[in-house]
Formats: sequence, C-alpha cells, structure tokens
Amino acid sequence: MLRALCRFIFWLNGWKIDQNVPPELKRCIVVAAPHTSNWDYWYTMASFTILRLRIKVTIKEEWMRFPFNLVIAPLGGIAVNRKPKQANEARPSLTEAMVDLFKQRKELILVVTPEGSRSRREKWKTGFYHIAQGADVPICLGYVDYKTKTAGIGKTIYPTDFDQDMREIMAFYQNITALFPNKFSIDTEFVPTASQLPPQEGE
Repeated sequence: MLRALCRFIFWLNGWKIDQNVPPELKRCIVVAAPHTSNWDYWYTMASFTILRLRIKVTIKEEWMRFPFNLVIAPLGGIAVNRKPKQANEARPSLTEAMVDLFKQRKELILVVTPEGSRSRREKWKTGFYHIAQGADVPICLGYVDYKTKTAGIGKTIYPTDFDQDMREIMAFYQNITALFPNKFSIDTEFVPTASQLPPQEGE
C-alpha cells in the first residue's frame, strides 16, 4: 500500500525512479545526497520504498530504548553501540562500531549523509567509505536530482582505491542538481579530471 502511494505521488508530481540497483542487494552502504532541504528526505525515503530497499539509519543507543524504540525502529532506526567489549579495551570508533553492525547481520542496507548538514560543505565526511571497506560491502550512490526530477540509486562503487573511488563518486554527484544548488558542493579535495576517471563503457 505504501509503495503504491509513493509511486502515485511520484507520478503525480512528474518524478521518476532510477532503478539502477544490483540484483539481490542485501548488504551495502547507501550515500544519500544532495542534502540541502527537508524535501530530500521525503524523496529519498519514498524512492527507497518504491525500490523495496529496507534501509536502516544509525541512531544513538539511548534513543532505541523504550518507549522511543516503538516509533524509531519501524522507521529504520538502528542503535550504534560504542561501549568497549572488554573493560580494559578502548572505546571503538564510530566507523568500527558501524562495521560491527554489518558483522552482526546477514542483511543490512545502511544510509549515510556524508555532507553532514544542509549547509554547504566542501569537505565530505569519508567515514562511509571506510565502513564499506571494513565491512566488505559496496557503496550505492543514492540521489535526488531536482533538474531531471529523478531519485533512486544511480551507481554502485566497490571499494578498491580510496582516492580513485572518491573521485568517481564526486564525478557522479557533480552532475546532480540540488533543490538549493548554492548549498550543495562535492568534496573539493576529490574534484576529478578526465584523465583520473575510469573509462566509460564503449571507450
């Protein structure tokens, strides 16, 4: 019912879905960008619903306790536990804790927003890449393009080389139009040049 409703609203507003999702996808990091408006959340979540992606979003463990968990869990919230496993161990980093989430589950599609806020950021948080690398899962590039009225998954990256992969990710997002373009920027450290990008099919 919800999927049909999302499809209808997309159709009514002239939006379409990018269904470039690897078959049988069960485990991955999904980058959600651009992130300049609350509308981005609606289009992102609706597109994932249409694509039948059971996404999860990390949240502090305190918010997953009763009674908050009754609301947050059905919305895709998943707790991150950063407590040391042993009394004499150091507190794990957020990246390590999120890698552990993948180790504990056979299926996990985790959404991250590497821009960090709706304000313009020319430096992205790259933790999503290290999580994917540590968990040995692909990175799916989710997006909302207000110029073409398209939302969904545009490309999948399998982590191999950090610098090269980040340039490829930025090359994808530099062609996406945000609702407020002045608030969106790719990571300027990884602005790709033609010679740095992998060859396209047919080249």
